[in-house]
Amino acid sequence: MKKLKYIYFGTCSWKYDSWKGLIYPESNNFNYLKEYSKYYSTVEIDQWFWSLFGNKIKLPLLKDVVEYSRSVPQNFKFTIKAPNSITLTHHYRKTSKDEFKPNLFFLSTELYEEFLSSIKELHPKIGLIMFQFEYLNKQKMSSQIEFLSRLKNFLKQSSPSLPRAIEIRNPNYLTESYFDFINDMGIYHVFIQGYYMPPIWNLYSKFREKIKGKVVIRLLGPDRDKIEEMSKGEWNRILFPKDNELKEVVEIIKDLEKRRVETYVNVNNHYEGSAPLTIQKIQSLI
Repeated sequence: MKKLKYIYFGTCSWKYDSWKGLIYPESNNFNYLKEYSKYYSTVEIDQWFWSLFGNKIKLPLLKDVVEYSRSVPQNFKFTIKAPNSITLTHHYRKTSKDEFKPNLFFLSTELYEEFLSSIKELHPKIGLIMFQFEYLNKQKMSSQIEFLSRLKNFLKQSSPSLPRAIEIRNPNYLTESYFDFINDMGIYHVFIQGYYMPPIWNLYSKFREKIKGKVVIRLLGPDRDKIEEMSKGEWNRILFPKDNELKEVVEIIKDLEKRRVETYVNVNNHYEGSAPLTIQKIQSLI
């Protein structure tokens, strides 16, 4: 593969025994992240996203932060999901009949500063902090205007010490005004391929000139339940090939490299069935 200066390839999380023989040794005594970093230059930390448990908040443990930092080389980069206690407007509901209970920590600058402090050891190796917002229906957010207004207040009041990126799951929010907003605020966009979102190549083509500095491409896949049923927890083979999609993704990657945009390509097992094998396919196409 041609050496790419601005592109970081990695996966969404990393501790999968079924990757033995792909990137991990067959033995049982090894440091997963250390072995992983021999193959990839970035990884997405998803575990700290799950932080809101009733009225209690769970933040990263120092021992985990230190272990992760010491397991990878100096030039390795983490993309880290901000805690969902910051990005959820309301608590999750168990059934559709449950009431909407507002999350009092939504876009809390105090909680965000506490989170940043808890991962201080990792700061030199962080590529981006990603804020993943769920689909915001009218009960959760009245409009894009309200969302951007509240987000602007948060961004202006919170620390800009680490690069920040936004993942939106409302297709109708991805407008010219949104991309102008993130550029004005000095933050970045997270493209997701999967779920009910429009194809990233269509969005990229439309807003290409507004993608500047940094970006994340997350390949997630459309049907999580079906692929989990087929894989039975073994993520070592391609189950749903997406060769035509990957050709489009590769053209975006090539263009971002040409434009010197720092790009994090985060691949999920749920995209095709095995994130390492999908990355191999992408690299072979490049």
